Amino acid sequence: MDIEYCQSDDCFFPVAIAWSLADGRMKTVVIEPDESWLPDDGDPPDIDVRYLREQGVPLIELAQVLHEDLPDQTIYVDGLDPDESLVDLIFDAVNMDAPFELAPVEELITTLDRSAIDDWRRSIMFQHGLDPQLPENGVYALLMLAEQEGLIETVDQPDEQPDEQPDDL
Repeated sequence: MDIEYCQSDDCFFPVAIAWSLADGRMKTVVIEPDESWLPDDGDPPDIDVRYLREQGVPLIELAQVLHEDLPDQTIYVDGLDPDESLVDLIFDAVNMDAPFELAPVEELITTLDRSAIDDWRRSIMFQHGLDPQLPENGVYALLMLAEQEGLIETVDQPDEQPDEQPDDL
């Protein structure tokens, strides 16, 4: 899983999220912000709130889909972002508990230390021309890491369907 977010002096909230499923599919959504997340004195810098409101998935729908897709699972994240706080924001806004537990990818890939995993991830992003600001690319890079470690089957390009994956990221 990877979550992109807005952070400024006045606000902190998720704007997009991507996750993979055990069958290899990947889901990505833009998130409609909760009004309580937005600053009172105008839009946050570098975020098109109008776009998020028009194109974003309502939080209740997102929470329901995450409950359907990821029940009682350990979900791996890159650990570079405040993922747990962002997940809490999503589920607190709709008065639900998250159906999964987050864990840093180094708990899945135990043969490398944190620094080596970060370097490897950046290298994969660069080699494949992936924009690190897109959450689906973050998930794809994590899947590639897991594949290279022999933890999952072959990972296809983001637009294609990977064969099978034992864990969700």
